Amino acid sequence: MASILSVRDLEKTYDGGFQALKSVSLEIEQGEVFALLGPNGAGKTTLISTICGLVQSTGGSVTVGGYDAEKDYRAARKLIGLVPQEMPTAPFEIVGDTVALSRGLFGLRPDRKLVEKILKDLSLWDKRDGPIKSLSGGMKRRLLVAKALAHEPKILFLDEPTAGVDVELRRDMWRLVSDLKAQGVTIILTTHYIEEAEEMADRVGVINKGEIILVEDKDELMRKLGRKLLKLSLTAPLSEVPPELARHDLTLSEDGTELTYTYDSQADRTGITTLLSDLSAAGVHFQDLQTDQSSLEDIFVDLVKRD
Repeated sequence: MASILSVRDLEKTYDGGFQALKSVSLEIEQGEVFALLGPNGAGKTTLISTICGLVQSTGGSVTVGGYDAEKDYRAARKLIGLVPQEMPTAPFEIVGDTVALSRGLFGLRPDRKLVEKILKDLSLWDKRDGPIKSLSGGMKRRLLVAKALAHEPKILFLDEPTAGVDVELRRDMWRLVSDLKAQGVTIILTTHYIEEAEEMADRVGVINKGEIILVEDKDELMRKLGRKLLKLSLTAPLSEVPPELARHDLTLSEDGTELTYTYDSQADRTGITTLLSDLSAAGVHFQDLQTDQSSLEDIFVDLVKRD
């Protein structure tokens, strides 16, 4: 699939000498949902702001839909919708008017039906004639999304879209992302909520200390780096793991009723057959067993620690 966004050797060094981005390169495919993960201060917001032209880079290039983001700024920016973490808005502006105005800022003709659809999709239609100051925090976050969608962008950036919002808005956002993807919109989101990336993303990128340390298909990432756990429910509790089972590096639960074995499902030998044989020889019996795979959060934490 063709790339709609190409970032090559992008760098950003601030006046004080701090290097926020270090030769970042990314290829984002048209129509995908790409989750950018990283700890606080990793460079997520700086990267998005630089791509969108809000921060000037000190090196590298950005191409959006074939347009150079510096030389053809207007054409490139027209393809982008940005939902920042926070945006100052005029408290006395009318909700419906500010969304319509956002469309006009890109030189597009008024489209009342489109604005109505966006407001309804984001549960803002009933608030359309009221001032922004009357909206709750969650509603203001919805308004930021509405403003970003008003000019029908091909790429939508969501910078921590559900940080500090309620569960209902988070689910609405997930539903909106799914609908936009179905329409062919490319979505790039940063998030602290790993379950959002696990729920919505096609690919995952991890940034740390201004550098991209991994870009991988989400399912492939979990297949390659995810650990699997075998949990054994014992027929009788143990006070400790028997010495003859030490080589399996088992974990015993606090109440002594469950043993957990960690293994690599992609390895030639998982060691499970040997484990079960050794359990029987040690006189340890179980009544049930189940497997569980590590989450994307487990993988993310491991990657950052490793980096």
